[in-house]
Amino acid sequence: MADRDRGDRGDRDRHQQEGHQHPSDAIKSYLPGAKGGPSTSKVLAVVTLLPIGGVLVVLAALTFTGTLIGLALATPVFVLFSPVLVPAALTLGLAVTGFLTSGAFGITALSSLSWIVNFSRRAMGGGIVTEPIDYTRRRAADTAGYMGQKAKEAGQRTQEAVRP
Repeated sequence: MADRDRGDRGDRDRHQQEGHQHPSDAIKSYLPGAKGGPSTSKVLAVVTLLPIGGVLVVLAALTFTGTLIGLALATPVFVLFSPVLVPAALTLGLAVTGFLTSGAFGITALSSLSWIVNFSRRAMGGGIVTEPIDYTRRRAADTAGYMGQKAKEAGQRTQEAVRP
């Protein structure tokens, strides 16, 4: 056996001189940090995870097969009862949509009423509302005066255009 090891080393040396790698050296080069093969922890991980992975693949295959069989058996039932199931599904969907919409409207109404109550409480206490109302009144009066002036000018132009 010692002669065989020497022969392998001789072959390795010859392959390295010719620019080729020995097959075992090529495999070892793919293993990270492996000088003498994989570590014990990696071997234990593979030995532990391989059966677990196999069992999970078998369970996935059984589940998939069961699903296909169940679908094959249920399809005729769905086709036969579709005149009943489709309207029932639509009715159920519309009912759920109605309940969700009414809830959304109720929450919106409550939050709006809450905002109005809080705004009026603050307005009663600090005069928050009177300033915007006075500003709006002044702005409306200014706009009305401006529009009145424009109306007078348009009326004068119309009278001048009618007079010969």
